[in-house]
Amino acid sequence: MQYSCSKPITILMADDDEDDRLLTKDALKESRVRNSLYCVEDGVELLQYLRREGKFSDKSLSPKPSLILLDLNMPRKDGREALQEIKADPNLKNIPVVILTTSVQEEDKIKGYNLGAASYIAKPVNFDGLVKLMKALGRYWVEFVELPNESPE
Repeated sequence: MQYSCSKPITILMADDDEDDRLLTKDALKESRVRNSLYCVEDGVELLQYLRREGKFSDKSLSPKPSLILLDLNMPRKDGREALQEIKADPNLKNIPVVILTTSVQEEDKIKGYNLGAASYIAKPVNFDGLVKLMKALGRYWVEFVELPNESPE
C-alpha cells in the first residue's frame, strides 16, 4: 500500500556494509515508502555529506536528509562519534537520527539516546524483517511525524 497523503522524505544511511545498504534500498522499495535514499560508508563520509564537503558539495546530488539511519560500528569514524558531532553542530542537530545497528549492547543503547538519537533499532536478521521494519519506519516518519520544512541554505 502506497501512502498517498504523505510527502517523500530524504533518508541518508551511514553503514559500512554494502550488503546492508543494498538490502535496505530493496526493503524500502518493497515497502513502498516514498523516499529518496542516499548512502555513505562511514562517519567521515556522513559528516562530509551533511556539511557538503568534497564529493558531496553539490546539494542537488546530496540533499539535506529528513532522517539519518546510522550504524554504530564503522571504520574511520564510528556512529557514536558521528552522532556526537551531528548533535553538537547547530546546523545539523535537528536532523532526526535513528540508530540501526547489529549491536544490542545496553551501553550502546544508553549512549545512543544520551547523544540525542531519536530511536535505537537492532537490524533484523532477514530480509522480510527488514521490509517490515522499513514499512514501520516509513509509516512513522512519513505519515505521523511532523518534520520541519527544509530551510533555505
